[in-house]
Amino acid sequence: MKLGPKEKYCRRFGHKMLWNERCSSAKCGFIRRKYRPGVHGHKPRNLSLYGRQLLEKQRLKFSYLLNERKLKNYVNLAQKSTKPAPLSLIEILERRLDNVIWRLGYVQSKLTARQLVSHGHFLVNGKRVNIPSYLVNEGDVIEIRPQSKSIKPFANLTQRLKFHQPPAWLEINKDTFVAKVLRLPQAEEIQHDFNLPLIIDFYSRQ
Repeated sequence: MKLGPKEKYCRRFGHKMLWNERCSSAKCGFIRRKYRPGVHGHKPRNLSLYGRQLLEKQRLKFSYLLNERKLKNYVNLAQKSTKPAPLSLIEILERRLDNVIWRLGYVQSKLTARQLVSHGHFLVNGKRVNIPSYLVNEGDVIEIRPQSKSIKPFANLTQRLKFHQPPAWLEINKDTFVAKVLRLPQAEEIQHDFNLPLIIDFYSRQ
């Protein structure tokens, strides 16, 4: 997906996207200017129900670096689950390989994770995977491709992982850099501020 100036998305949605290292730091434009970009950014918006649904859908879509077709497919998958659709949706999104790579601390930004997966720098259960949307399963073993360990994004990885704590459903050996999916994520342990029912309702009306 093509993206313009990154910080404008944070300010537009009132939400830190954490796409890159700058966004994770105090230099993020959203911290310095907590209002929407543009000449009318300071004015509050009075949105209709549809407008709030659309805004929330866009916020989730851009946060997880999805296109419209992919997010719609995830919503359809969540609606077929035995769990409530909003809970199932966030659990599915967390299982994406690019998100898991970021959660494990291999890289410091979501965009870098997506790029490295696309270029085939990671193995899942010993096989090279270059699909960012690949959904991990319980017991999956994730590691850096041996030929890729010397590339720049993995420089100082030992030092970075020393202070990184992955979520409880993931573990990583900080000496060998081999990670494992201990179990599938549970919605109640995923920290987010998305109004997921609004997103489900948005697609239900189509």
